[in-house]
Amino acid sequence: MPDLKITTDHLRRDAYLYIRQSTLRQVAENGESTQRQYALRDRAIAAGWPVDRIHVIDCDLGKSGSSAVSRDGFQELVSEVALTKAGIVMGLEVSRLARNSADWHRLLELCGQTRTLILDEDGIYDPVGFNDRLLLGLKGTMSEAELHFLKARMRGGQINKARRGELRIGAPVGLVYRPDGALDLDPDAEVQAALHLVFATFERLGSATRTVKYFLDEGILFPRRLRKGTQKGEVLWAPPRHARILQVLHNPRYAGAFVYGRSHGRPRPGGGVSQIKVEMADWQVVMPDMHPGYIDWARFKANQEKLTDNAQAYTIHRKAGPVREGPGLLQGRVLCGLCGERMSVQYSQEHGQSVPTYVCKETATRRGGKVCQSVPGKVVDPAVSALLVKLMTPMTLEVSLAVQGELEARTAETDNLRRQHIERTRYDAELAQRRYMKVDPDNRLVADALEAEWNEKLRLHTDVVEDYERRAPEEAAALDTEMRQRILDLAEQFPRIWSDPRVDVRERKRILRLLIADVTLIKADKITVHVSLSGGATRSLTLDRPLPIAQIRKFKPDLVAEVDRLLDLHCDRQIAEIFNERGLRTWEGSPYNLKKIAHIRNAYRLSSRRQRLLDKGMLTTKQVAIRFNISLTTVHAWGRQGLITKCFSDNHNRGLWELPAGRTIIKGNAGKHPYPARLQSTTAQSTEQGAI
Repeated sequence: MPDLKITTDHLRRDAYLYIRQSTLRQVAENGESTQRQYALRDRAIAAGWPVDRIHVIDCDLGKSGSSAVSRDGFQELVSEVALTKAGIVMGLEVSRLARNSADWHRLLELCGQTRTLILDEDGIYDPVGFNDRLLLGLKGTMSEAELHFLKARMRGGQINKARRGELRIGAPVGLVYRPDGALDLDPDAEVQAALHLVFATFERLGSATRTVKYFLDEGILFPRRLRKGTQKGEVLWAPPRHARILQVLHNPRYAGAFVYGRSHGRPRPGGGVSQIKVEMADWQVVMPDMHPGYIDWARFKANQEKLTDNAQAYTIHRKAGPVREGPGLLQGRVLCGLCGERMSVQYSQEHGQSVPTYVCKETATRRGGKVCQSVPGKVVDPAVSALLVKLMTPMTLEVSLAVQGELEARTAETDNLRRQHIERTRYDAELAQRRYMKVDPDNRLVADALEAEWNEKLRLHTDVVEDYERRAPEEAAALDTEMRQRILDLAEQFPRIWSDPRVDVRERKRILRLLIADVTLIKADKITVHVSLSGGATRSLTLDRPLPIAQIRKFKPDLVAEVDRLLDLHCDRQIAEIFNERGLRTWEGSPYNLKKIAHIRNAYRLSSRRQRLLDKGMLTTKQVAIRFNISLTTVHAWGRQGLITKCFSDNHNRGLWELPAGRTIIKGNAGKHPYPARLQSTTAQSTEQGAI
């Protein structure tokens, strides 16, 4: 008996049969379900649709119904319904069409607007009718709930196994599952050595980026296990990348721990799932020491703290970060004593050199305020450096021995890794040779390919051996007897080494970070420096603020007083020569000259040497000539005869005349010009001789 819900209008349009299975495994193993879905086509034929107008959409076989994003067949079905081409939509059950309420109700809405029927194994429904629409809505909700229950059962089983540490998760490179199911280190010695080197290098350098750079500079390859493809499970050796090293450092399985819940999925708007990392404190299951590892749990946690500190250099806070190339010794360790925020480093040029300044800009950056304070690093860094040398002196012997051991271990580890790589390439070459020797020589297609592979393995082995032979002498020379003795002398030489400009500033910062947790700065009338040591002890320093440039250029009072005293006896040029003989220098470090002394004299309004002689009663040549009514030539003649004394008064060798004390002044023959008594007698004798 035909269903009364099917009308002529429905029959004029086409019938669409939608077929879906959730996984390819279900398609292969649950063939009966697929046949039942195809059998619904007979229901459409019985209802009156011709065979040529029944469309089967089965391109979504093997796809989940939890979302419509990746289901092209479902998208096609929705499009046909929206275009009023479908008279009826058929599916074995609601779960075959959709397991998502949003997708299901969207299809119901379109079917209601276009008056399209829906058929499942239980019957035919008209979405226009309230009862049918209500029933279809309930079926959609139950289908979605069924999917939730299925996932909940599977996830519950996973969590239970995870809580026991028995959940089998894909092992990263360097770890493998034994036949008994236990996780163990990879038996490949070269793989183990590469991973050990990663952790040792990171602990030594403190940065994932510099760890990668070390591998690249040394020409060391890193293993990667292929997860898919024809070579699935094989180890591929290639230069490491930064993301790869970070994955190794962040993976707790290398610490021998079983961890579950490091990430959770979040559906994306456009389909798919995004993996969101979970903080270490929120991991669901953490079980240390579950299997052998390359590091212990304490070292893993220390690595995570170091990576977090390094990452802060790129986050919104930009707090610490790894050591940088700048000369600021306290970079990443300075706290503002006023607001408690971390201070950044700015560099400026002074006399051609970079000078650090520690600036607190958090208030200005975050809240639109002002800069809290800025402290000159040229004052703080030397003081902290001197404190560090003082603290390090009792420990230098232990440090020197540790450095020596670290250098020897590092060289031995690197050499061992290179030797293992040579052994691997040799084995690969011999394996390729054996494969070539076993092939039939007449089978040229196979023989040529195997011969080419053999040649390639031999070339690779030769390159590795040459690289090892080239690097071996350099590393052997790095630890000769002289170098060992220099390392042992570190206890006595540490202050000199610390101050040596050839020592990389990053090494100084790294040593400082081992001993100093943070440094708090407060700038007031003086600069207060509170140093918190790693062991919990503290030290406080009080430093003078650097003088402004105006005060630096200002001459000291004692210097001005000395210039004033010397002007009684010397001119500007002579005073400059005296200062230079004493080793005195200007604020710029240059010697004194005539202009510098003249500038001091003019700036402080000191009387010149000439003015001081005039104030004592000395006369110029012209004044002497006018006073005695004689010519200028006669004045100089008197000076040569020693009747009057000439004193040089300035920088141009100009002089003033000092008249003899205790002389009487009388008039000459003309009765107009006064003469000294000595001159009188001399002149009278000359007159008498001339008269005779």
